[in-house]
Amino acid sequence: QVQLVESGGGLAQPGGSLRLSCAASGFTFSSYAMSWARQAPGKGLEWVSGIYSDGSDTYYADSVKGRFTISRDNAKNTLYLQMNSLKPEDTAVYYCNLGYNWGQGTQVTVSS
Repeated sequence: QVQLVESGGGLAQPGGSLRLSCAASGFTFSSYAMSWARQAPGKGLEWVSGIYSDGSDTYYADSVKGRFTISRDNAKNTLYLQMNSLKPEDTAVYYCNLGYNWGQGTQVTVSS
């Protein structure tokens, strides 16, 4: 069965950086586009970024464009999200996503 396990969250200062990882198993990772989404406290789910199966194209929400970079390593079955210039409004639980499949999420808190 599909398993998605996020890691790399934590506490960062405004302007800081974090790198999230999502280890995927149970399916042919290299055949599927993948996404990151987030849910801030008291808010709905927000799509953040997506990447084609071969990494050839990437997409970003306007709120993170120019600050976040999505990437993948198909040899390692791993999806990444490099987050730079973090803002307090980036505070959320971050999830990797494949269709109806979601990981458990990793908490990102941006605060001084």
